Amino acid sequence: MEQVTIEEFSKIELRVGVVKSAEKIEGTRLIRLLVDIGKEVRQIVSGIGDHYSPEQLVNRNVVVVVNLKPKRIRGYESQGMILAAECKEEGREEGPPVLLTTLREVPAGSRVC
Repeated sequence: MEQVTIEEFSKIELRVGVVKSAEKIEGTRLIRLLVDIGKEVRQIVSGIGDHYSPEQLVNRNVVVVVNLKPKRIRGYESQGMILAAECKEEGREEGPPVLLTTLREVPAGSRVC
């Protein structure tokens, strides 16, 4: 495992976002989300559609990397990344990802530190 310095890690900006809307991108496992990160709403494309329905995501708090360079995915600009933990289930190589969230409600845009 490669190690990073605290200075390198501090370049990553993590914020709490609130999912305002979500829709499946037809013919893919991708979901297009609109996420309130405090001062703005960002469009984020995530490959979690095999494990979550759009309805399960709306109004959820999620942890977002907000200073990731935008990337075009299937014609949509993704303006961040939602974080999830990989889970291995017994007898399978991998299980469904578990979204990182907060234990209680916090305002959209709150810094994760």
